[in-house]
Amino acid sequence: MKVNRYCLFLIIAVALLSLNGCFSSRPEDIQAFQYPNQTYVTMDEYILQPPDEVTLISTKIPLLTGSEASPGITQVIKPDGTISLEDVGQIPVAGKTPRQVAEIIAQKLSTLYKLAGDYPVDVQVVNNSKFIYVVGQVERPGAVPYTGRDTVLSVIARSVPNTLAWKEKIQVIRPAADPSERSMVFGLDFKKMAEHGRMDQNILLQDGDVIYVPPTILASIGLTIGEIVSPILSAGSAATVFTTP
Repeated sequence: MKVNRYCLFLIIAVALLSLNGCFSSRPEDIQAFQYPNQTYVTMDEYILQPPDEVTLISTKIPLLTGSEASPGITQVIKPDGTISLEDVGQIPVAGKTPRQVAEIIAQKLSTLYKLAGDYPVDVQVVNNSKFIYVVGQVERPGAVPYTGRDTVLSVIARSVPNTLAWKEKIQVIRPAADPSERSMVFGLDFKKMAEHGRMDQNILLQDGDVIYVPPTILASIGLTIGEIVSPILSAGSAATVFTTP
């Protein structure tokens, strides 16, 4: 009995120690984030990357007219960062904004067609290369496509915290672009946001942000016990199978 109690205390201690690294949030880091009413993603800011989809539209260029049901032509940016057009060939688009791509295409086609107006070519984008990541105690973990208007509330609500989630201790991590710099981390109380309408922490997310939904202390202890006990029970079951006459 004493041995069993000792093992239980040891498991609880391990679980509590494992929580020490989970809550390294710094409240002041929220200053590095912006709120939904402070910024908008524009055509001059979005950077194209594979495998984004681009639709090229122009009523002045037959090649890009398309049909009434489906105007323009749509292409997926290839792994080499290019798209291709008849009579033009390969066009490098990765690392450029949609407006820059529109200007490049208009310039290349200006030798074949008479183009008028400041923006004779329109480039529309479907994002397939930028994501926000949700991990931890949610029903739908994984990568969420970045739209440019994603808030903490919208992304967490879409991911659905499960019954083990510690909703008051959710963390938002913005990884540093430079490995020598520290990432920005702050904690938020999703329960207050959802139940009381507290929007003071409902910041606008960026491509690459990570939302971590930790387990509660009791849930963490239960998960740790399960991780330790499960292999033992599996080994015992296997031994029983082999020793049964």
